This record gives sequence, structure tokens and C-alpha cells, in this order.
Amino acid sequence: MVNVINDSNFGQEISKGGKPVIVDFWAAWCGPCKMLSPVIDELAGEYGDKAAFYKLNVDENPVTSMKFNVSSIPTVIIFKNGVVAETLVGFRPKQAFKTAIDKYL
Repeated sequence: MVNVINDSNFGQEISKGGKPVIVDFWAAWCGPCKMLSPVIDELAGEYGDKAAFYKLNVDENPVTSMKFNVSSIPTVIIFKNGVVAETLVGFRPKQAFKTAIDKYL
């Protein structure tokens, strides 16, 4: 399941230990973001409890977006133990995300 995250609970959610946390930075007006959304949903279903998946709307949460220098969307950031492990910018095939996530399991 993909949960919605925001500026106020971001730090608390990404610092949950152990498993990787994947955050999809998106906006409602972004075409590639709309293409990526079902891919993120599928990945969340496939990984189950092995990883946590979140979506953050950049228009509604500018503080977090600026903190992580998100200037192009979609941007997917993989966090491990609360620290940025990898950043993927732009739409990519599902397998590209699986390869990236698997490195941090």
C-alpha cells in the first residue's frame, strides 16, 4: 500500500528503521507522474512489508521538496535508515525501480 506523506510527518515516517522507504515526489498536473503512479502501486503490492512506499505532493509540501532538491518530477527517493540512498528522476520502467530497491533490502 502507498501512503500519503507530508511536510509535517515526513521525518518521522522515513526514519522508521530497517526497511527501505520509497518516496514518490509528484504533482497532480504532471503527466509522467500519472504514468508512474500505477507502477509505484504495483511495486508496493509486490514488496509488501519489505519496503514502505509513500507519495508526497510537491505543490502541497514545498519544504520537503526543497530540502531534497526536487526540481524535476517525478522524482523517487529511496531512503535507508532515514538517509537518502538513491534518487531516480523521471519516469522509468518498473524493472529499473525494482533493481534500485532490491539493493537496499
